[in-house]
Amino acid sequence: MEHFSPAWTALRTAVAELPDEDFARPSGCAGWLVRDLVCHLVIDAQDVLITLVTPAGTEPTANAATYWNLLDRPPTGDDPLDALIPRLAAAYGEPRWLMFHLDDVGSAAGRAAALADPEARVGTQDMVLTVGDYLTAYVLEWTLHHLDLIAHLPSAADPPAESMAAARALLERIADAPFPASFSDKDALLIGTGRRAPTGEERATLGALGTRLPFILG
Repeated sequence: MEHFSPAWTALRTAVAELPDEDFARPSGCAGWLVRDLVCHLVIDAQDVLITLVTPAGTEPTANAATYWNLLDRPPTGDDPLDALIPRLAAAYGEPRWLMFHLDDVGSAAGRAAALADPEARVGTQDMVLTVGDYLTAYVLEWTLHHLDLIAHLPSAADPPAESMAAARALLERIADAPFPASFSDKDALLIGTGRRAPTGEERATLGALGTRLPFILG
């Protein structure tokens, strides 16, 4: 849980520091502009708030790794919910209103996470997890979306090193295999989730793991 707040704070800070013109640039998510990704983050923050106040009285059925589904193809932006996001984002008009909503709901989600009992059980998406596992899963979500946010913004700051290390560790649990030690945490996340293709040298270093890539998380 100690990685949730730094990852989320860094991502919200990165959004807050964007000039208005950057909201119209492409993000690292297929079919989404930066503004669309920020709108998705608002919905993510709402999901965190909803889940943290949805107690479950049964044993956990998932953990931070099994929370994620592995998809057989990357999203294209054509899924009905994915396609709805650009329309919602456009409805905000000026970027300042979108930033205001993210700051408002995002701050509340951060406070709720900090106050939550890590051993408590919560329900989401027909799963039961401990709060600690749920928030750990979101470290991967925040870190990958931070990388998506800055994918075409070369002057923007990377996610915190500690967040990328924690996200890589969780991705390796999902993969049930380590990425090569020669890979930086950022490269392991980008290559491992299909956000960039490995070079020939990197693919050779990956060995058998390379045949299983990418891990498309849903």
